[in-house]
Amino acid sequence: MSATAPKTNLTINPARLWDTLMETAKFGGTPKGGIKRLTVSDEDKKVRDWFKAQCEALGCTVEVDEVGNMFATRPGKRKDLLPIAMGSHLDTQPTGGKFDGVLGVLGPLEALRTMVDMGYESNAPIMIVNWTNEEGSRFAPAMLCSGVYAGVFTPEFAYSREDRQGIKLGDELERIGYKGKHKAGAIKFGSMFELHIEQGPILEAENKMIGVVTGVQGMRWYEVTVRGQESHTGATPMGLRKNALLGASRMIEAIHQVGMANLPGVASVGLIENRPNSRNVVPGEVFFTVDLRHPDETVLDKMEKAYQEALPKIAAELNLELEEKRIWKSPAVKFAPELIKCVQQGADQAGYKSREMASGAGHDAAYIARVTPTTMIFVPCLGGISHNEAESTTLEECGAGAQVLLNAVLAHDATLG
Repeated sequence: MSATAPKTNLTINPARLWDTLMETAKFGGTPKGGIKRLTVSDEDKKVRDWFKAQCEALGCTVEVDEVGNMFATRPGKRKDLLPIAMGSHLDTQPTGGKFDGVLGVLGPLEALRTMVDMGYESNAPIMIVNWTNEEGSRFAPAMLCSGVYAGVFTPEFAYSREDRQGIKLGDELERIGYKGKHKAGAIKFGSMFELHIEQGPILEAENKMIGVVTGVQGMRWYEVTVRGQESHTGATPMGLRKNALLGASRMIEAIHQVGMANLPGVASVGLIENRPNSRNVVPGEVFFTVDLRHPDETVLDKMEKAYQEALPKIAAELNLELEEKRIWKSPAVKFAPELIKCVQQGADQAGYKSREMASGAGHDAAYIARVTPTTMIFVPCLGGISHNEAESTTLEECGAGAQVLLNAVLAHDATLG
């Protein structure tokens, strides 16, 4: 059945949404105006507790699964229908902004508040989801617990993930009281919409308010360790060194060239650890991470092959040892056409300029699309900057995203009546 506009036009309160964004930014707020709210940290517990209380005040039942995913559900008129979900994540990068992920949880909260204020009853139940460990900054890989929900990872795998201090995700879930009793995947919903800042410059450059997201590009993460030999910088001749940092630097350049040769694909090194990291010691070991992405899986295969051929050659030239492994693979995703249509209709209904686009970043929606119809809505962010304390989106842009989200959800709900 095609989407049709619901009988009631509901209008969200952008100022209330903005105030809520600023209120929750205090949980882990940084001096530079960003947020440091790492997964299952004390700050994450505080914002989870706050979110639970806000949803319960709206008449929602809040449930938690075994990997900490939170599901807040408001009943609909029909008990035979699965909920329509809206969701994203509340965890942030170590130097994160106020909007990445957070808008995708608080925008739905504002949409639900609007429905409750107006006494609007949907056909299907309406659900808000907070997914655990989307960022992957503390526990790799990213989108970990939406991945568990979708059957990509096991709960045991998620529990075993360690941060750089050796602390396990499972232990931290227990510690903060968010290791729920429900099995991952047992709390069902019939569809999901995820609202998010673009994290790129396209909407801003084209003066468009809404990105109608058609899919997510494929992503692969790797970990690399380069081993040489520690030695005295003053006493070891240049030609006799086994300099792991020199090898790593050449490998990073080669990885950059893999990206340049496969545009619009990207290839990045974002984390590097140099050991022993002393000014007068030739580095004996370097650890770094690699991130390859492309919207076409065939091209991504080609990029992976080029990357994996380049590194051993560099190691051999410098008499170094190399250890390389892929730790995560997220295939390219196509979103549900019927939900994309609802988002487009929602943008048109609100009078916003929009464009179709693929997501360059990974999102929980990429895994959820494997198990239920899913799509996303993007709004601009200043300069395309994200994963940064300077991340900035306006009150009007946040409000526009929440309005289109509400419109799209109601349009989809109308098809279920």
